[in-house]
Amino acid sequence: MALTPRVAALLTLPPLLWACNALVGRLLAPLVPPLTLNALRWAGALLLLLPLGWGAIATPARRAELRQRWRPLALLGLLGVGSYNSLQYLALQTSTPINVTLIAASTPLWMLLVGLLFFGERVRAAQAVGALLSMAGVLLVLVRGEFAGLTALRPVPGDLWMLLASLAWAIYSWLLARPHALLAGQQRPDWNWAEFLLAQTLFGLVIASAAAGTEQALGGSWPVFSPTLLAALAFVAIGPSVLAYRCWGLGVAAVGPAVAGFFGNLSPLFAALLSALWLGQPPQPYHAVAFLLIVAGIAASNRR
Repeated sequence: MALTPRVAALLTLPPLLWACNALVGRLLAPLVPPLTLNALRWAGALLLLLPLGWGAIATPARRAELRQRWRPLALLGLLGVGSYNSLQYLALQTSTPINVTLIAASTPLWMLLVGLLFFGERVRAAQAVGALLSMAGVLLVLVRGEFAGLTALRPVPGDLWMLLASLAWAIYSWLLARPHALLAGQQRPDWNWAEFLLAQTLFGLVIASAAAGTEQALGGSWPVFSPTLLAALAFVAIGPSVLAYRCWGLGVAAVGPAVAGFFGNLSPLFAALLSALWLGQPPQPYHAVAFLLIVAGIAASNRR
């Protein structure tokens, strides 16, 4: 299918919402502990998904389908709902939205590594070149534009948390591309997008809630709810969690993941603009160089 203005809009909205999510996560860092924020976000998303994906739990037979597949669904929920977003909010406690989104843009590199180590995917020469370029971009972010200081690299904890989050998302993506036998072919229930996301959220929210409970037990501060905080929680539940997921799925289905991947790398640009506008943190020259390296790496890895 051609890249029409409608499809381009569908693929542009998710990166904007994900950049906004990074900005909101940074703004809420002093108000809500990161694991608690993630649990509240997905609790809100669950309320939105229930009417949309009710068919997945509407009858005893449909609920039995979930129970039979609880292991692969729990793993997807752990990685996509419980881990990635928790680690991202944890990263935003000490890192900036620009750094977080730039490091997240390196996810194709980790997908190559995961594919090679666990799924037997051969890495082509062009992909290896692309991985090196993307890694150079990530390193540039970690050293804050000072490659001379590489031997004394001291990244902030948030940068390392975001690297771990990117690895979790890469594994999650592979589990979607190479699903468990119970989630593939004729054994996969006839779920639509909302039902499948609801199934993952049900299991992921259990894990996210347990993590938030542990955080509170270890001394985390319980958020003081206010109209501003409730509005922020509503946004991260509706926009980055449900709306972005749906628009991205429609866009990828229309033009394929290779083309969609380039739109995904708009997040750092949006994050830079929003950070300059709302946080007073204008992007630095090394951010632009890192962005170009990461995009060049992805472009090189997709060459045939």
